[in-house]
Amino acid sequence: MNQKKFQQEIWKYYRKHKRDFPWRETMDPYRIVVSEIMLQQTQTYRVEPKYLAFIKKFPNFRPLAKASTAEVLSAWQGLGYNRRALYLKKIAETVVKEYKGKLPSNSVELQKLSGIGPNTAGSIGAFAFNQPVVFIETNIRRVFIHFFFPKKQQVDDRDILKLVADTLDRKNSREWYFALMDYGATLRQAQGKLLKGKFENPNRRSKHYAVQSKFEGSVRQTRGLILKTLLDGPRSLAGLSPEIIADLEREGFVQKVKNKWQLVV
Repeated sequence: MNQKKFQQEIWKYYRKHKRDFPWRETMDPYRIVVSEIMLQQTQTYRVEPKYLAFIKKFPNFRPLAKASTAEVLSAWQGLGYNRRALYLKKIAETVVKEYKGKLPSNSVELQKLSGIGPNTAGSIGAFAFNQPVVFIETNIRRVFIHFFFPKKQQVDDRDILKLVADTLDRKNSREWYFALMDYGATLRQAQGKLLKGKFENPNRRSKHYAVQSKFEGSVRQTRGLILKTLLDGPRSLAGLSPEIIADLEREGFVQKVKNKWQLVV
């Protein structure tokens, strides 16, 4: 597809159908970090109420850095992938200690922070600092595969990233990425309805596509149950997987005190 026509199509759609989220109403780096970590592997409708409550409880990096693991996990309940809650706390601690409470804007520095890889660093750069950075996420990937690789299988992100760079609005990257994400989100919904649920997500043709494992009976479920149980106080955790408990201890979630397990203070 012609790149100019592609840009026109995306902007035209966005002007009529853009979505509103509380994290789009701010360029506060702290709030952008919270939203980006929360949005990793979690749908927007689940994130929005949790984001608002989290921001109210921890309005900036300093109170989050001082909070206990239990307080942070309690505010995180319902989002899953609890490692991300710990990442946020560690990010806050590092930003307060090493950057005097001010989030660095440089991608290299951002990637030194817990839970932040190249793509999350890119999204933070665009949404908090309006930098003309190049990154990819699931909705962006879907849009480019749909328009530029309509029949190709095993599409490599490296080929998509070249197109992301070539079509980027370098003066308004923040809004441009919002537009791409909105088009990608609606693309799947609209085509899915059109084909009565038989629509195949374009991301399935990505070289990097992986089917998420079932939650029921998974290690993720057991980890979540252990942490939720410990929110109510120390427990023996007798009969639960010692391997999973050991992993939680190693990762800094739990500690053993007087023969009972508790969340790290």
